[in-house]
Amino acid sequence: MQEPTPNPEPTAPPPRFDTLPLDPKLLRAVAASGYASMTPIQAKAIPIVLAGRDVMGAAQTGTGKTAAFTLPLLQRMLAHENTSMSPARHPVRALVLAPTRELADQVAASVKKYAQQTLLRSAVVFGGVDMKPQTEELRKGVEVLIATPGRLLDHIESKVAVLNQVEYVVLDEADRMLDIGFLPDLQRILSYLPKERQTLLFSATFSPEIKRLASSYLQDPVTVEVARPNATAATVEQRFYSVTDDDKRAVVRRLLRERDLTQALVFVNSKIGAARLARAFERDGLKTQALHGDKSPDERLKALAAFKRGEVELLVATDVAARGLDIADLPGVFNFDVPFNAEDYVHRIGRTGRAGASGLAITLVTRDDSRMISEIERLIKKKIEIEPIELDDDRPRRPRRRSFDDEREGPPAAERSERFERGDARRPPPSRAVAVPADPFFDKPYEPVGSGSAAWEKSEKGADKEGKAAPAAPARPGLSPNIRPKKKVASLLGGGRA
Repeated sequence: MQEPTPNPEPTAPPPRFDTLPLDPKLLRAVAASGYASMTPIQAKAIPIVLAGRDVMGAAQTGTGKTAAFTLPLLQRMLAHENTSMSPARHPVRALVLAPTRELADQVAASVKKYAQQTLLRSAVVFGGVDMKPQTEELRKGVEVLIATPGRLLDHIESKVAVLNQVEYVVLDEADRMLDIGFLPDLQRILSYLPKERQTLLFSATFSPEIKRLASSYLQDPVTVEVARPNATAATVEQRFYSVTDDDKRAVVRRLLRERDLTQALVFVNSKIGAARLARAFERDGLKTQALHGDKSPDERLKALAAFKRGEVELLVATDVAARGLDIADLPGVFNFDVPFNAEDYVHRIGRTGRAGASGLAITLVTRDDSRMISEIERLIKKKIEIEPIELDDDRPRRPRRRSFDDEREGPPAAERSERFERGDARRPPPSRAVAVPADPFFDKPYEPVGSGSAAWEKSEKGADKEGKAAPAAPARPGLSPNIRPKKKVASLLGGGRA
């Protein structure tokens, strides 16, 4: 008799936030936000941060890294909570550095949401906008400051941001800050901070440069990883389609219909490409906004807010939107252009399938993208299958213009091929034949110039010294009758006698 197969052990439920040693005010704010259970990165990182250790957190994007450092940060800051109106009682004690304005604004929104039942003050500063409102807010005093490196240095140099009492530092998306050249700014900012502090470094990917940065500024850090570095979320369905550049827009429209996607984030590699593609989708009848670095911060934040509210169907963006943006329930992401950097692929598709939800990531691949696809395969350690996709043949296509070079090339390729088979490929077609007059001079063999050359040279000198016209020189031997002799310069100028 066959022994019964033992039942598999039930999976343990994810730990809940109320099991953490957090203040009740923070727990109520978390519950009001709709969260009850922690994600793996939160369950591993929060207890270590609360214990006062430095942390290097590695997890794929969309797993809740923001709450993993925000909640412990606020718990530590509650010890300095007070009702005083004096700015001196509200110095900056926690600093969060983010690479982009959008990510800084998102972190600031999370801090305000979780601290809404406390007396803690927070502010966000980033470039591209007027400094005066930020300066006024900093002068009133804030405990938690979220900033981009460049604008923070501006406030430090103007003596508005004083960081000598900072106890808690977070470097969010640190690899992106290094990619866009913020390492010198980071080093300057960290030099203004007290040496006794707690430092956290969170990122979806860890490069050797990031590890060197951590060894320089973190003290005995604990590395927290919940997935293999550079891995993509298992909840995201990844599809790759072979297309041509002319068919990309039609493929996006078709997949939006077939997959019943109400919204999608479309990534391109250039700012001008994002603007042009957004206008093209608008002409196709889709509510579209563009998000790229040439837009003002206010325009970018408004476009992102409209997309989050569901008022925009397509958000065409550069990689400025690839890092850290939390868009709830985003059904799909399109890589209209394959990213130049393989790590950006991980961040792009991480905008969908967040917090355990399912998502779809579609990449449109042309013949010129083979090298970048190979780099993505090496990064995610998966074989990429590129699928063909068929489009309707009755789509309107622009006719090819006949250029000047085409006119010079002669008849079409089919006609040239037919003539080649007949053996007269070098002969022009009868309709294009041009009659050329024959010249017997070019049909004669070469003959050296004889004694008549001296007389010919004398005739070329024109009149003699006495002003008398030179006698007519004999025709140059071998000269064709079709070549008219040169006229005498003296006769042209009126120098000859009647």
